[in-house]
Amino acid sequence: MLQVNRNLGQVEQVEHPSAATGPSHVLHFAINFIRRQYVVIAIAVALTTLLGVVYLMTTPPSFTAYARMLIDTRKQQVMFAQQPMTWDFMESAMVASQVEVLKSENIARGVVKENHLTEDPDIVGPGNDLWGTVTAAIFGAPPPEVRSETELTKRAIGAVMGGVTAKRVGLTYVIEVGFQSKSPGGAARIANAVVEAYIHDQLDAKFQATGRATAWLQDHIAELKEQSAIAERAVEDFKDKNNMISADGRLVNEQKVGELSSQLVLAKKRTAEAQARFDRIQTILRGDTVDATVTDSLNNNVVSKLREKYLDDANKESDWSARFGPNHLAAVNLRNQMKGILASIREELVRLAETYRSDLEIAKLNQEAAEKELAGAVAQSQEANQVKVTLRQLESSAKTFRSQYDSLLQKYTETQQQQSFPITEARMITAAESGFKSSPVTGRVLSFAILGGLLLGAGIGWLREFWYRVFRTNKQVEAILGKDSIALLPRLPKTKKPRREQPTGSQSDDPRMVARGHDLSWTVIEAPFSRYAEEVRSIKLAIDVNRGVETNKVVGFTSSMPEEGKSTTSTAVALLAAQANARVILIDCDLRNPSLSRHLVPRATIGLLEVISGNASLDDAICRDPVTNLAFMPAVLKSPLANSSELLASEAMKNLFEQLREQFDYIVVDLSPLVPIVDVRSALSFVDAYVLIIEWGTTSVDTVQRAVHSARAVSDKVIGVVLNKVDFKSLGRFDGEPGKYYNKNKLYARYGYVE
Repeated sequence: MLQVNRNLGQVEQVEHPSAATGPSHVLHFAINFIRRQYVVIAIAVALTTLLGVVYLMTTPPSFTAYARMLIDTRKQQVMFAQQPMTWDFMESAMVASQVEVLKSENIARGVVKENHLTEDPDIVGPGNDLWGTVTAAIFGAPPPEVRSETELTKRAIGAVMGGVTAKRVGLTYVIEVGFQSKSPGGAARIANAVVEAYIHDQLDAKFQATGRATAWLQDHIAELKEQSAIAERAVEDFKDKNNMISADGRLVNEQKVGELSSQLVLAKKRTAEAQARFDRIQTILRGDTVDATVTDSLNNNVVSKLREKYLDDANKESDWSARFGPNHLAAVNLRNQMKGILASIREELVRLAETYRSDLEIAKLNQEAAEKELAGAVAQSQEANQVKVTLRQLESSAKTFRSQYDSLLQKYTETQQQQSFPITEARMITAAESGFKSSPVTGRVLSFAILGGLLLGAGIGWLREFWYRVFRTNKQVEAILGKDSIALLPRLPKTKKPRREQPTGSQSDDPRMVARGHDLSWTVIEAPFSRYAEEVRSIKLAIDVNRGVETNKVVGFTSSMPEEGKSTTSTAVALLAAQANARVILIDCDLRNPSLSRHLVPRATIGLLEVISGNASLDDAICRDPVTNLAFMPAVLKSPLANSSELLASEAMKNLFEQLREQFDYIVVDLSPLVPIVDVRSALSFVDAYVLIIEWGTTSVDTVQRAVHSARAVSDKVIGVVLNKVDFKSLGRFDGEPGKYYNKNKLYARYGYVE
């Protein structure tokens, strides 16, 4: 909230105390709200509690019994290895589905039929609820209705469905089934009947499903048997027609091609081996014959012996050459002998090469013969492939029909066994016994009634405070209007107080003497130690502090609406200032309704209007209080004024106030209210500051806001707001700040406070 600091002449950002959101502030606000609206809340709680008691007295008791059942899928696995129509895996959705089945109309119909519930008055009888009881008490009991069997059955089914409850127990396969009835025995009987009806329903469903499956399988098995036989005959007829003979499950032509392919592969292998041996022997013949590594040459006895002889002579020649020299005769002979051995080895290798050549030619001829024979067989096979495609299609069709026939025949056998041994997955594990009273629960009904009353009362209280917005605390004034709240004037009882001794003689009849009556404004003189006087001193202090910043001799008192106490407050401030020996004049500028003049100088004949019109002097128009020397200028009206705003804005009025500024220290002006007329705005030319009076707990926030916004120039000169007629005993319930004790008058006793 932006607030103008007149002492510093600048704008400050001020956080209002109501912005605090601590736990203590919230608790204090809640406590104050309850203190303000406790009557409404108490009435609401009493009404709802009374309704709860009436409900308990008129509502017949209901009893609830529970039975438990288990869904066990392992039962049928003892009889059958495969269970295509039972649950192999239980999921939460499956259990939830069975819960809904338990509450279905089909189960309810079975319970009604098996237990003859159409004859049970607790099920099909008239309801005894609160509304029925009230209606019967007012209009009398209605005549008994005559219903048909269909209507009774429908009513019984509805009652069973409405009374059945089913829920899963934790994450198990156990389902708890409950039923609510007007008798404990009936509740247990029907709860058990619901479980039995569910088991019978499951058996019937399985039997019907198995019967339908058996009939369907019978029809399809006969059809598939015939189709399979037709397909197999077509295969045999096609083979006979195309001379397709099979051996070991394969056609002869296919077997021949396979054998020839194997022979060709073997011939190619032999040809490759012969070619490799021949190429190697040729390489050896072109190179060193001694170091040859051909397998056949090593296995040849002649070559092996010659090679051994050659190596032995080579060792001797090397030894002798080293011992006797290379030109020794023995060494030379050995070398000549070695050359002869090499020639013999070469001749033997040449003979082997010719043998390898012959083997290669034979292998090539065998390969060519195998290729020709395979080519002929393949040509014959290609001619038969077109026919073979059709044969394969016929064989596949026959195989498919045979497989389907065998599968359905096996399932038919299994369904026959299931139909002979009807078993259900559900079984009762805990039977319901005598039911317990479940409603109405006295503690619960009264608790809800009281809680509902508290909520209803709090809601009504909140609506009252929301729609009836009035000023009750300083914080409201500062937060909503952005102005300082300078005083809280208490509401004083309108009791007659002993009048002070008046002057005697001719002065008592002087029309220029202020009359001392029983007005509340004289409390500041008669009870200077009262709280009222202390709050008036706060107003004067705010005026004095403001005078330190600006020259504010002329202070106007106004309000939003009439009867808010502006005239009484302005008089009290003027009296308090005059009692302090200040030169003070109080002027009644409420020219439309000069109530202040009628109370203080009811016999005055000269006043403000005569002075500004020039018909009387200033001294002749001023009246005085002989005790405080307070000067008062009344407004004497002989007829209603229509141009009061023009008179207040006239030059004569400005000149008068300029003259008064030179003679008095305080000029207190009682103005008209802001909302009804515009006179306050006309006084802007001579009023330095305003004090706004708001009646506590009466004047609405919207009214004050509208008044302030309609006169923004006046609002800018307002130095403070006074809450008048405050009930201090109730104020603490509206102030949200902890630690405030406005109703503790004893706190002021040590400073001389008196009531």
